[in-house]
Amino acid sequence: MIKIKVNKSVHGSSDLHKNEVTLNVNSKKEYFDYDHEIKYAYTPLINSHDHLVRNWYPRSGIKGPYSNSHVWIEENLNSDSFLERDKIWKNDGNFDLTTGNAKLLALLGMYKNIFSGVHIVSDHVKKQKPEYYTYFDIHVIKEYAHSYSLYNDIFGDQSLPEKAMELSKGIVPFIIHLADGTDTISKNEFHLLVDKGLLKVNTLIINGIALSLLDFKKIADVKASICWCPSSNMFLIGQTLDVMSAIEAGINITIGTDSTMAGGHNLFDEFRYAKRTCNQISGKHLYKMSTKNAERALLLYDNELLSYEKNLLILDKLHDDIYENIIYQDMDNVDLLIHQSKPIYGNIHYFEDLNLNTDNYEIIKVGNKEKFIIGQPSKLLKEINNILGYTKRFPYMPV
Repeated sequence: MIKIKVNKSVHGSSDLHKNEVTLNVNSKKEYFDYDHEIKYAYTPLINSHDHLVRNWYPRSGIKGPYSNSHVWIEENLNSDSFLERDKIWKNDGNFDLTTGNAKLLALLGMYKNIFSGVHIVSDHVKKQKPEYYTYFDIHVIKEYAHSYSLYNDIFGDQSLPEKAMELSKGIVPFIIHLADGTDTISKNEFHLLVDKGLLKVNTLIINGIALSLLDFKKIADVKASICWCPSSNMFLIGQTLDVMSAIEAGINITIGTDSTMAGGHNLFDEFRYAKRTCNQISGKHLYKMSTKNAERALLLYDNELLSYEKNLLILDKLHDDIYENIIYQDMDNVDLLIHQSKPIYGNIHYFEDLNLNTDNYEIIKVGNKEKFIIGQPSKLLKEINNILGYTKRFPYMPV
C-alpha cells in the first residue's frame, strides 16, 4: 500500500479536491508514504478511439482535406506510411492481430497510450481472439460490437451495422464511424443510422463532423454518445464536430486520439489540439471526456477495473487549476501511473522504493528524467528496426 500526499486531487468518485490518496500496489514492500506538494492526482485516462496497429508515423494523406474519410481510406492503403507499416505486418483480409508481427504494432499502440497516462483504450478493430487481449499491460476494451461505418464492411459480415447492433444486445457499446466528412453522403449518414434503428443508448458515434443541431437533439434524447477526435478531423477533413453545441445539447462526449496515421501523437497532444480547435473547451471538460464520460460511453461498469484503490495517475503541477493542468502535460510529466495495482510508468524513485521486479521493467530517460516503464519498449523498437533494416522513430516513444 502507498499513501501519497499531493497539492490537489480529483482521484476518486467526487470532484472534491482532497490532497491525499491511498492505493493498493503490487510490490515487494508493504507500505510507503510520499509527500508531493508539487503534484496533482487524477483518475487515469481513457482513450475512447484508437486503432492500435495503425499507430505508424508519419501521417498519411497528402491530398486532403477530403470530402469524407472513405476517400482517405482508399488513398491511405497506397500511402508511403501505410506501405512502410506493411513491412512489419500486412493484413491478409482476416484482421487477425494474433498472426505474424501484428503484436509488435499493437504494443506500439499500447506504449503510445501509457506514455500519456492512459490505462484503458478502445481499439476500433474487428473483435479479436482472447489471446490478443493478453498482450497488454493496460486494459484494451474487449466487450463491444462495432461497424467501421455504414458503407464500409472491411471487417466482415459480423461488423455489418445491423448485425453488429444485434450482437451488442444493448449491453455493450455499438461503435461506428459516422458523419465523417462535409459532403452529402456524410450529412445523410445520421438519417440512415436512425432509419436502420441503430441510434440507441449504447451507440457510440465516432467523429460526427456533419451532425446538425437537430441531430444532436435526437442523440441526446436517446442518451447515445459521441467520440470527438479533433486532430484527425482537422487533418483529414478540415472541420470537426461542433463540440460546444453538442455539449450544450446534453450529449455525452468522449475524446479519442485516432491513430497517428491521421491523428495526434497521444492523448496529451489531443488535449492541446482540442483547446486550440475550440478555445471555449475547458480542462474540466477534457478530463471528464477522458474519464467519467468515457466510462459511460463504453459501458464500463466493472468495479474492479475502475477501482480507485487500484488505479492512479499523478502529474506534475504546471498550472494552478488542476483541470487546466492536463492541457500542459507531456510524457516526462507523468510522475506515476498505476493500473490494477501494478505500477506501469513513473519516476525512478518509485521503482526503487517499491522494490519492483527488474525483470518486468525497463529504465529509460524521458526528457531529463529517469523513468521506469513496464515491459521492454527498447527491445520492441529493435525488433521493428531489424525488420525494416533501418532505424525508425516514433514521436510517442521516448526511447
